Amino acid sequence: MNSASPLRGVCLGAGYFSQFQYEAWTRIPEVEIVACCNRTQDKAQKVADQYGIPKAYGWDELEKMFDTEKPDFVDIITPPETHLDVVELAAKRGIAIICQKPLAPTREESEKIVRVAAAAQVPFLVHENWRWQPWYREIKRQLDADSIGELFSISVRMRMGDGWPKDAYLARQAFFRDYPRLLIYETGVHFLDTFRFLGGEVESVYARLQQRNPDIKGEDAGQVIVGFKNGGTAILDGSRYNESEAKDPRYTFGTVRVDGSKGHIELDFDGSLTLKKLGEAPQEIEYKHVRRNFAGDCVYTLQRHFVDCIQNGTPFESTGEDYLKTVALVEACYQSNKTNQVVKL
Repeated sequence: MNSASPLRGVCLGAGYFSQFQYEAWTRIPEVEIVACCNRTQDKAQKVADQYGIPKAYGWDELEKMFDTEKPDFVDIITPPETHLDVVELAAKRGIAIICQKPLAPTREESEKIVRVAAAAQVPFLVHENWRWQPWYREIKRQLDADSIGELFSISVRMRMGDGWPKDAYLARQAFFRDYPRLLIYETGVHFLDTFRFLGGEVESVYARLQQRNPDIKGEDAGQVIVGFKNGGTAILDGSRYNESEAKDPRYTFGTVRVDGSKGHIELDFDGSLTLKKLGEAPQEIEYKHVRRNFAGDCVYTLQRHFVDCIQNGTPFESTGEDYLKTVALVEACYQSNKTNQVVKL
């Protein structure tokens, strides 16, 4: 491919979250989305019309789309149970892949997806956008700059408040109601990956999970304690059932406090960050964050990273192999909840 030519991409899926990925692609000039595909072609056509995509395909035309459009990459925004088949079709054609999380319904299938991409030697990025939220990038920068010294603990409190009604999730993501695993599998995984991003690798997990809404199948609240290999601790206290006092709980998805040997950093609902060194007055950390697209425009930042790595030949931050470590943490949470024991990794 000519280095001056745009990357030709195709997108699969037209569900609720796909809007953020389609919109972000429109702001990356080095990319041209040449086609989209969905289980129902009429919905794919609506997406194509909205974002100026030349062609729309139905799910039974997936292979035809790959062979006709010959894309450089595919952005998979479909449910987890579809991912393996799509990755196999794309990998054998040498197409680079971005795949939404959860990677697959099971750890075994997630591992197979990563093996398939690796065997074909195609670039493979997991769409895990939480760590790309601007406040977490800034917290990481502060930690690397030794602003609060040795990391002691990370504490997250998440209260979404979208899971208590009898018709919870129907308006936005109805399939959540039927997930046998919900809070950790779908939402908590973001925080587990962010814990790894901020604190390093994990050696132990303890979890207590609850189902508060009887009209759904999976857990919707829980507490998770993560032990880092370096001695630090991270705590997730999350609930999709109880409400937050924030005007927009979906901006930062909660509050965060990071304690260290020299002080602490706090994240508020509005995206503001405060640094307080021991014995000193707190001061606001000046950094850029915008209310655009999703959660500080993290989807755009992730997709920008994908394009930059493809063009520069540099490795992705969230490779498949690396993300399997986060998948292992998800499984450890469910094992710990089942046994009421600490799980060692």
